[in-house]
Amino acid sequence: MTKKFLSAFVLIAIVAVAFGAGFWFGKNSRPSIELVQGLYNKETGKPADVNFNLFWDSWAKIQKEYVNRSSLDFQKMVYGAIEGMVKSLGDPYTVFLPPQETKKFSEDIKGSFSGIGAEIGMRDDVLTIITPLEDSPAKRAGLMAGDKVLKIDDQVTTDLNLDEAINLIRGEKGTEVGLTISRDSWESAKEIKITRDEIKVPIIKFEIKDSGDKKIAYVQLYQFTENSGDEFKKVVDQILGSPAEGIILDLRNNPGGYLEMAQDIASWFLDSGKLVAIEDFGDGEKDEYKSFGYGKLEDYPLVILINQGSASASEILAGALRDNKGVKLVGEKSFGKGSVQKLESLTGGSSLKITVAKWLTPSGKSIMDEGLEPDEKVELTQEDFDAGRDPQLDKALEMLK
Repeated sequence: MTKKFLSAFVLIAIVAVAFGAGFWFGKNSRPSIELVQGLYNKETGKPADVNFNLFWDSWAKIQKEYVNRSSLDFQKMVYGAIEGMVKSLGDPYTVFLPPQETKKFSEDIKGSFSGIGAEIGMRDDVLTIITPLEDSPAKRAGLMAGDKVLKIDDQVTTDLNLDEAINLIRGEKGTEVGLTISRDSWESAKEIKITRDEIKVPIIKFEIKDSGDKKIAYVQLYQFTENSGDEFKKVVDQILGSPAEGIILDLRNNPGGYLEMAQDIASWFLDSGKLVAIEDFGDGEKDEYKSFGYGKLEDYPLVILINQGSASASEILAGALRDNKGVKLVGEKSFGKGSVQKLESLTGGSSLKITVAKWLTPSGKSIMDEGLEPDEKVELTQEDFDAGRDPQLDKALEMLK
């Protein structure tokens, strides 16, 4: 089965597809060979109704007249042209990755890399912190979900796409990066210096909490990684062997992960065949993802915690359990990352992430941009954070009392 990977800054279905040279050309688009040297496969995959004369005319003039033409890097020019084409779509999640960036991306989804340990995404065209990971440099520096990143060191972020921003924030362990942060509760932006470190993504946390005279199982999911299903199953066994009479599922600051893991975890709370999510391709074609029907936690009262750092797979799981069981969501509105990207492998080690669909909850609600509104809105302020208070968790415990 092809796995579909959902996160706030990237949702991936790994699909290997070879593209000739990665460009499409129209009829009568080939300039004289004397003016365009060093290229091959210029005819591969060209559509019949596109005239590429403008591109080749520009290429030829640069090659003939540019003052530093002796140092032209043709391959870099090709990459730049593809990046410009992709950027013109206006979709921050559709991105071209040259070979080196493809390699970095592959390392990221394995769950270990060097950086600050924060998921970032675009909200209203502004680079935004989705969540600082647990026990990360970003978390220790005080970054919070919803922080807007105005500058990375001296680079203004307004003209950066998501992957460009990620590459600037990423870096070698022990090096420092400065982020200029705007926060709603601040009067003015502040620069926060963060020392990069090796980041290992945590998966799950479980403990038993008291709520009056009741015992409540508290389960925090940090991400939906490849082995989240196995780890959650271990927690299910612990819950079943405990005195717990209710469950709090904490999806706050969970930026997503593998769709299959959200489907798998939902299945512990649902009967077989219940709808978990709908994949809408926008042309009338839809795929449905349904519960496997493990159902062992079906009879436990359940409350789910969400905030603006809850994205994609988190929103799918929360939406599925609310639509199917009437489970209450507590906290703040979720991020609203409900699109699906497919990772296409290109020749030469490059790749292309393309948005191909949107996610809908079982009731047909689009997650994209809208997010999920909580049933019980409870804010977690900076003062709460600094004082170690958690009014959102307190509210969930009260509801299960």
